[in-house]
Amino acid sequence: MMRPKLLFAMAADKTRHVFDDALRDRLEQTCEVLQREPIENFSDPEARRLLGEAEILVSGWGCPMIGPELLRAAPNLKLIAHAAGTVKFTVDPAAYVAGIRVTHSAEANAVPVSEFTLASILFSAKHIFTLRDLYRQEPNRRSSYALGDTEIGNFRRTVGIVGASRIGRRVIELLRNFDFSVLLYDPFVQAGDPDLEGVELVELDALMARSDVVSIHAPLLPSTRGMIGARQLKLMKDGATFINTARGGLIDEAALVAELQTQRIFGVIDVTDPEIPHDDSPLFTLPNVFLTPHVAGAIGTERLRLGLMAVEEIERFIEGKPMLYEVQPELLERLA
Repeated sequence: MMRPKLLFAMAADKTRHVFDDALRDRLEQTCEVLQREPIENFSDPEARRLLGEAEILVSGWGCPMIGPELLRAAPNLKLIAHAAGTVKFTVDPAAYVAGIRVTHSAEANAVPVSEFTLASILFSAKHIFTLRDLYRQEPNRRSSYALGDTEIGNFRRTVGIVGASRIGRRVIELLRNFDFSVLLYDPFVQAGDPDLEGVELVELDALMARSDVVSIHAPLLPSTRGMIGARQLKLMKDGATFINTARGGLIDEAALVAELQTQRIFGVIDVTDPEIPHDDSPLFTLPNVFLTPHVAGAIGTERLRLGLMAVEEIERFIEGKPMLYEVQPELLERLA
């Protein structure tokens, strides 16, 4: 049996740790790897030659858009295995028209995001960042003890999850190990969903008003852009925390900054709109904001999980088994 020809297409400097030597060796047991280093420019003559042979294209961060022109240069292509999260900005719908199957590693990327979110929830509900600052200001700990006597902590707190995405569901599952009440807003979720047992479905306004911690996990679509605005933020309790590890465009950022500037609520913000805030953004300096540079997803060694998931999907494809993470065309527009 001839092994299918495989080609990597991604930015090599952005995908360190995604495919180590062991994973490349594993791929070579089932595929003819045309070259171990990825192509980064589809217009390069050598890249075009390799694309003409490829039957499996392993894409990742930095891969150019796989559109009609490229597909014409890759007449033998049968599978695109995306070793990263969303394929929304990498795979053109024309790939489905050409009969090419698509899979991705978004489930692998969901693992570190959900872990980051859980840590943020636990630290936020306990007001750890404030306690740290108080202890720095008063090493005698009187002020931190005083705050410790107030209604903070992780026992019987209410966490609101916006979006039952793959990450949102993972976070809900992790929260089952704690004494939280969990609220969920997602207009696509039906009552009785077995994955959401014990979770209370509510409208967005009710979730914002009742939660001690609000965590955003919705996809960025035309219908969800700016879904959290000034009115929703003003509904939050004094002392509540707003966490966003999804997409900055889901939030009216001017309204979020204005509400955070009152220091009435706290923010754990991993994503912004624009992707990097302006140099003078108050998000960099507000004491009630914990700002991180879009690092909740796979970084460092966590990226290896992305490559492993792609390799396992390729093996299932070659063996004629159902792929676990195949992206169906009708879901492409609803992906994050």
